[in-house]
Amino acid sequence: MGNSVLITGASRGLGLEFARQYADEGWRVYATCRDVTRPGGLGGLKGDIVVLPLEVTEKRSIDALASAFGSAPLDILIANAGVIGPRGMTADNIDRTSWLETFAVNAVAPVALVGALKRNLEKAKGKKLVAVSSRMGSIGGNVSGGSYAYRSSKAALNAVWHSLALDLAATGFAMAMLHPGWVKTDMGGKDADIEPTESVNGMRQVIERLTVAETGRFYNYDGAELPW
Repeated sequence: MGNSVLITGASRGLGLEFARQYADEGWRVYATCRDVTRPGGLGGLKGDIVVLPLEVTEKRSIDALASAFGSAPLDILIANAGVIGPRGMTADNIDRTSWLETFAVNAVAPVALVGALKRNLEKAKGKKLVAVSSRMGSIGGNVSGGSYAYRSSKAALNAVWHSLALDLAATGFAMAMLHPGWVKTDMGGKDADIEPTESVNGMRQVIERLTVAETGRFYNYDGAELPW
């Protein structure tokens, strides 16, 4: 069996582009989406692609994904699924429910996914775990304020992914957080700087070069290391 990669949130945007590029290079791609009867752009891709259902905030859905995987090895896990969360919050106008939901998707779910698929990752040669984060999760890089829910959830993701990287380094896992750039997707909008093709191509190069020696670091899509 050749190389394999699991991509969450793969029905559109960056996840879809990850799936396309890896499939084009002959990888077996496990692509997840909430509803496999509505796979979005995945339906038009060619290659060795297995579409699997996943609701990242539901434990039983993650458990079902792990069960479907069985004992198959997995070289790379890309935790891409994410949400922008509530916009325009202020200290005197907090949407507590939506804020916590943003944390559940962006920060908690990726770690739960690693736990569920750890045995599959241990069996593979790659052992690479990547979380699609954001420069907006950088405290040192925050010069504009606002976006409380999104910023804090991505900062939390960076913190927990770094901690997990330290915990798993001795077992050979290489982990990184990646900022995709400001990309022309549904989330980034049409006025963004770069196309998904450029962003994902750059992130894939970072993933390819990633070793345990660099585990737990935060990178831009072009390979530049970012401040915490």
